[in-house]
Amino acid sequence: MPTYQYACTECDHRFEAVQSFSDSALTECPECKGKLRKLYGAVGVVFKGSGFYRTDNRTSSSSSSSSSAAKSESKSESKPAASSSSAPAAAAS
Repeated sequence: MPTYQYACTECDHRFEAVQSFSDSALTECPECKGKLRKLYGAVGVVFKGSGFYRTDNRTSSSSSSSSSAAKSESKSESKPAASSSSAPAAAAS
């Protein structure tokens, strides 16, 4: 349940009230029976986990280019071997 902050417009009494979303806003000051207003503040947002920051899952540019080149070489080496083994089988049939 959220906590709401209220301030009295007459006596400036400030307090917090824990209310459900479906509850109506308080209108009467518990101290002087004056009119209340709801206070709004900045919402604190916390991003947890990976993927929210620019530096997440990134390496330096020199190591990332060499690792991607190594991956492409290993993929290209495996493809001709598979196609060359299937080519004689296709020619034999």
